Amino acid sequence: MIHRLPAGLALTLAAAPALAQSETLTVYAPDYFASEWGPGPAIEAAFEAECGCDLEYQTGDLMPRLLLEGARTEADVAIGLDSTEMARARETGLFAPHGAPTGELTLPIAWEDEVFLPFNWSYLAFVYDNEALGEVPASFAELVAAPDDLRIAIQDPRSSVSGLSLALWADEVFGDEAEEKWAALAPKIVTVTPGWSESYGLFTEGEVDMVLSYTTSPAYHRIAEEDDTVSAAIFEEGHYMTIELAAMLEGTDNPDLARRFMEFVVSDTFQEIIPTSNWSYPSAMPAAEWPEGFRDLPLPEQAIWLPEAEASEARDPAIAAWQQGLSR
Repeated sequence: MIHRLPAGLALTLAAAPALAQSETLTVYAPDYFASEWGPGPAIEAAFEAECGCDLEYQTGDLMPRLLLEGARTEADVAIGLDSTEMARARETGLFAPHGAPTGELTLPIAWEDEVFLPFNWSYLAFVYDNEALGEVPASFAELVAAPDDLRIAIQDPRSSVSGLSLALWADEVFGDEAEEKWAALAPKIVTVTPGWSESYGLFTEGEVDMVLSYTTSPAYHRIAEEDDTVSAAIFEEGHYMTIELAAMLEGTDNPDLARRFMEFVVSDTFQEIIPTSNWSYPSAMPAAEWPEGFRDLPLPEQAIWLPEAEASEARDPAIAAWQQGLSR
């Protein structure tokens, strides 16, 4: 039997998909995230297929832009915030509770924050060519004591979150001796770059023996390049964790859609994209389910991570020790 809908109802239902398509979620993200080789395009396609909406990235340096725009920001969601910036980000008052479930998170540390949601993580590490480097330091102390002809590239903690994490890592390991250790390490540091990509480029070009990167960096070479010659040195003192975060804006014009995206962040669909596009550990996936090139990577026995208040308090002294040690 065929039932005919009233004309008005039929028009309303016919217009529903068009209305859904007109919804736009504006996501602020770092350049790398939305680039063709980053996770952004696949995440965009997957979320749009699920929500029937339009996800639009606006890229650049997140915190400077959000601080400049304040409550006038067009962002509904920000993704790619680093955990070292949590205190600074929270103090803006720009972010709202995300409402996403956190019970499935698989970080090495407990995470119950209601505003900032981890989407991936890794450990900071010094990466090297295992066919070229003979003596590999087994600890941070051994790296400091290594011969001065070892060539290392690191990032500037004043402009790079990886560089800042290194300064905090050294501060945690060496405490009051951090400045002295930086002075001992200084002859081996051949360059300090503004960001990670410049340093890593020097390493891949063979200009340095070791570069500050992540324990997951070798996975890229193994999976994307079928190259097993890149390894991460594992230190007995433990490694500093870096965690990337997503957060929804308090002033979003699309709160329901923003919350839906935040829930999507911890979904299997999102998490499966992360390892081989952002080359990091997914935040809500058991290690047994990681891709093969990740499961056999060596992991440190101890995770070093500072809660936001401690990281904020340690930031300036750690950078000062770095500056003064390298300038001796």
